[in-house]
Amino acid sequence: MSVIDLRSDTVTKPTDEMRRAMANAEVGDDVFKEDPSINRLQERAAEMLGKEAGLLMASGTMSNLVAILAHCQRGDEIVMGDQAHIFWNESGGASGLAAVQIRLVPNGPQGEIDPGDLAEAIRPRGNIHTPPTTLLCLENTHNRCSGGVLTPQDTKRAADVAHAAGAKVHLDGARLFNAAVALEVPAKELVKDVDDVSFCLSKALSCPVGSVMCGSQEFIDEALRWRKMVGGGMRQAGVLAAAGLVALDSMVDRLAEDHANARRLAHGLANIDGLSVDPDSIQTNIVIFDVDESVGVAADVISALSREDVLVSTPGKHSIRMVTHRHVDGGDIDEALSRTSRVVGGLRSANKG
Repeated sequence: MSVIDLRSDTVTKPTDEMRRAMANAEVGDDVFKEDPSINRLQERAAEMLGKEAGLLMASGTMSNLVAILAHCQRGDEIVMGDQAHIFWNESGGASGLAAVQIRLVPNGPQGEIDPGDLAEAIRPRGNIHTPPTTLLCLENTHNRCSGGVLTPQDTKRAADVAHAAGAKVHLDGARLFNAAVALEVPAKELVKDVDDVSFCLSKALSCPVGSVMCGSQEFIDEALRWRKMVGGGMRQAGVLAAAGLVALDSMVDRLAEDHANARRLAHGLANIDGLSVDPDSIQTNIVIFDVDESVGVAADVISALSREDVLVSTPGKHSIRMVTHRHVDGGDIDEALSRTSRVVGGLRSANKG
């Protein structure tokens, strides 16, 4: 059987066009700002997102950390949703390296944050007993909320509250272009109310490495210093930027295929006894579903699926995540559903015994 890898869209490999562009890329020393391919990528990204400048980063995690370092002072407080990637999946970098305190507010089903909850969480400046809230971190699409999408209105409502309190807004837009395709709006419409945004090249856009942060020129100048400090100063990295330029030209529109496959997957999973998912809630390429106790815990299902050459991940003890991407087509989805049905049925029968 062929392996069907649904662990993440980070497993995507560069296209032939990307490989050719990488082989022929113009390069220079980027620390001296002399890599023409990186300069073009940064300018192109900033233009697409309606920001003044861009900065190539090694990863989305580095982008999020650098944004926090650039916006905040040691001892500040930052606010984010209780399902935020920064909180769950970035090894405590905000606290360990930026020395900021994290305050969590509830995320809604699609990753949205209620403005009332946000207003209550923001601490006023001037009280020596409490840390000042200097940054709000949003996420679009939202990883742990099944790839849920924030509309421009969702983002504006939260950003308005933060800005009124004197706080900045960083958007973790790792899969921003998935959101733009799902909503059928330009990406710049999704980020017009935030102070800075980063998006990943290395997920569904299929590049081997990279994230681009965009914001005002002043912010990017400050971020550049912090990028250097955390070891992100790269030299002839135009070979990576060349793949990013191809991705922005040719890989965005095809994301709709991944979304259609995710909905197909969700509908199939909903018909398997012992699994629970609302197909209508799936907007992009991430499907998170619950595993009933009659089946076992997620780890049992993951192990059994692995033996059937279906690779998945888990965000929790009783939930499983499957992510569609360009290496998975409709036939793969149907085969994955067939194998999943067989595995879940076998586990249910074994548990009954």
